[in-house]
Amino acid sequence: MAHALYPGSFDPVTYGHIDVIRRASALFDSLTVAVLNNGAKSPLFSVDERVNMLQGVCHDIPNVKVDSFSGLTADYVTLNGYNVIIRGLRAVTDFEYELQMAQTNRKLAPDADTVFLTTSLEYAYLSSTTVKEVAYFGGDISKFVPREVEELIFKKFKK
Repeated sequence: MAHALYPGSFDPVTYGHIDVIRRASALFDSLTVAVLNNGAKSPLFSVDERVNMLQGVCHDIPNVKVDSFSGLTADYVTLNGYNVIIRGLRAVTDFEYELQMAQTNRKLAPDADTVFLTTSLEYAYLSSTTVKEVAYFGGDISKFVPREVEELIFKKFKK
């Protein structure tokens, strides 16, 4: 059985992430979407909030579970027995970084392969950073994130 991991910050989860989640879940027996707790970044949402957001948007996909972790993806992969790491690619500019990470993960976790899924064209421009910037200035983000995520983002910016 192929057990895949889709790690990321998901701050916030976007339609681009959801597209990759749905497509990866159709390719593998099970998919874990794991929120990385990265101390080097200052996220808008806490890890628990991001996990809850993902659980909400993935509730209808039976072979998807949501988790969180700290540290190296390769360590998390090895500890939990995943044999596939999913990474989304929006543009050529993502590829160089993602290839370097895939090669590093392969050295650290030799039993896991990285599978790249190109984002659907309608989401190729979309990033969590863009969503937060548009929302910060009061713009319409309804085409970028599900309604429940949109509400959480605007609630954060009202504080």
